[in-house]
Amino acid sequence: MRLRLTLVAVATAVASGIALSTVATAALYGLADRFTTEEAASSTLEIVHTAQGRLPPVLPAGRTDGIQVLDTRGQIIAATPNLRGAPRIANFVPSGTAVREDRRLCDVPRFPGRCMEIIAFRISEPGGDRVVYAADEPVPWYVHPGLFAFIVGASLITVVLSGIGAHRTVTEALEPVKEIRGKLEEITATDLGRRVPVPDARDEIRQLAETINQTLDRLEAAAEQQRRFASDASHDLRSPLTAMRAQVEEALHYPEDVDWKPKAHEMLTSLDRLQAIVADLLMLARLDSGVPAARERIDLGAMIGEELDRRRRGVEVIRELKPGVTVTGDRLRLARLLTNLMDNAERHAVSQIRVRVGEEDGTAVLEVLDDGAGIAPEHREVIFQRFTRLDAARNRDAGGTGLGLPIAREVAETHGGTLKVEDSPRGARFVLRLPRTD
Repeated sequence: MRLRLTLVAVATAVASGIALSTVATAALYGLADRFTTEEAASSTLEIVHTAQGRLPPVLPAGRTDGIQVLDTRGQIIAATPNLRGAPRIANFVPSGTAVREDRRLCDVPRFPGRCMEIIAFRISEPGGDRVVYAADEPVPWYVHPGLFAFIVGASLITVVLSGIGAHRTVTEALEPVKEIRGKLEEITATDLGRRVPVPDARDEIRQLAETINQTLDRLEAAAEQQRRFASDASHDLRSPLTAMRAQVEEALHYPEDVDWKPKAHEMLTSLDRLQAIVADLLMLARLDSGVPAARERIDLGAMIGEELDRRRRGVEVIRELKPGVTVTGDRLRLARLLTNLMDNAERHAVSQIRVRVGEEDGTAVLEVLDDGAGIAPEHREVIFQRFTRLDAARNRDAGGTGLGLPIAREVAETHGGTLKVEDSPRGARFVLRLPRTD
């Protein structure tokens, strides 16, 4: 990038130098050409008028390359030494009432192979009009070698300075990028706590560094969450596997003392827990991967009623389901959300669970309330973290996976809604809010 930007700057300076040099040379050429022509014309008139009609055959050249004076019959009556005996150097005369006309002619007599600036004057006299021709060498397009060399040299110096300045500017501008790249190369998966330096200048590179640091913050948080998830998952998977291994080893060591039917039921319990953990992990993997959910219009109250009818009742369930509350979503995932909320409520309820469906300000609302011990305010967000199970939950029921509530919140968010624990007079009150479909 440094080389490309420097080349762009140099190319721009070259183009600008050529354009400015061309304009300056053209302007100076025009000025010099007019000045030289006027100087030759004034010198010629001065010589002719000095003679006052008594022209000598040989005229001084003055500031011209040659002068010829013709009488009224077109005969040469006076000339400068270099044009003595030469034919007339031009055949044109000022047209109409004009007293002067300038033309550039090539291959003029006595000036072979050259182009000359010819100035013709009409001088009126009593016996007729005389014509005076003055020849002068035109100004070259570059005006003067020294002046042209100065212009070209100044343009080259400008190009060189532009290239050096652009290279230094780009180098200084990209130095923070180099430091950022160096820091990023040093950051590894085991060292995500490091951050790239943020430049002092408030420019796009500073914004880039801040964005990179924000990305590293999210990456570190995700990596930490992944480590905790892996640790908790391995722990929760190890528990039923360890229990089943202990039961099998005990049966193998004392086969004559084993009652196989109770032992099989114990192993089935461990398998059920293992199966529940694996199913929850697969559900979370599908949610994390962004697999699109089915979209259909659902009467939330009717769906909740159907799902409650399918459940076995461990405690009394009181229903307050308002009909006609319609949402758009995936019926299976919303049913899984309700199942997880009901499983959690049944584990903590004392005698009853209340399920409500209604609407608030155009939003569909589902509430699941239990009459258990409730959840402390400081734990209301903690319970939605994966594999998080409060001590009270562990002591009351060791069958939970710690993934039910996180899955429920993930389902709510994929439907554009929210799932929170809100205040209630007694027990825990889980509130789901989803956009309502008219």
